Amino acid sequence: MLTVCFAVVSLLYATVGQAGGTAFLALMAFASFPPNEMRPTALLLNIVAATYSTWLFNRGRHIDWVKLKPLLVASLPTTLLGASIVLNDDIYHTLTGLVLLLAAVVLIMGRSDGTAPDHVTPLWAATCTGAGVGFISGLTGVGGGVFLAPILVGMRWASPKQTAALSAPFILGNSTVGLLGTLHAGRVPSPQTWLYALSALAGAMIGTTIGLRWFSQAATRYILAAVLGSAGVQLVAFAAR
Repeated sequence: MLTVCFAVVSLLYATVGQAGGTAFLALMAFASFPPNEMRPTALLLNIVAATYSTWLFNRGRHIDWVKLKPLLVASLPTTLLGASIVLNDDIYHTLTGLVLLLAAVVLIMGRSDGTAPDHVTPLWAATCTGAGVGFISGLTGVGGGVFLAPILVGMRWASPKQTAALSAPFILGNSTVGLLGTLHAGRVPSPQTWLYALSALAGAMIGTTIGLRWFSQAATRYILAAVLGSAGVQLVAFAAR
């Protein structure tokens, strides 16, 4: 059942370019995984799902690598820095959940037609955003896409569709660095990760295809808001249990 849940989560998140790290963590928490296995397992599943999504987005030439470069390059060292800091689990779940809920509200209340042209992203703004999101990504143990996406859409730096394409490689890079950090700290993934990875890959393959072929700009925005809101509720609920 848990394997099926991982596949469903990966499918839903992949439709908007996300890997599902927050939901993976929530599922493992409710399944009473050992705490030292949760984050490395979630990061490894992120890498599997984001690798496929990145490949598919890149094959279709949907990724704006020029726009992504300063965001990703600035995020990697701060991700490693954030990964070296350990938060109390309840504080982590509550703060992360509230941030995601706020991001979901911002997306729902903003424009959703996706027809307006993107604003040019200043290099300093992209660098600061990448560094900040990278630090939060490492601190919370997720790929960072759930934090990056609402900023890109809210600031009109990318359309919802472009945001999905930018999120996948961003998550891949940050999850890889985050996993290296957790492995260095002596935390290893679950022994059953290979099975969960296969289910996450299957979900990502289906979800990315659905997002590319059938979702409009408005649909992508609202699905992303639903994903962020759901992840936020899961994390806050877990902290309060």
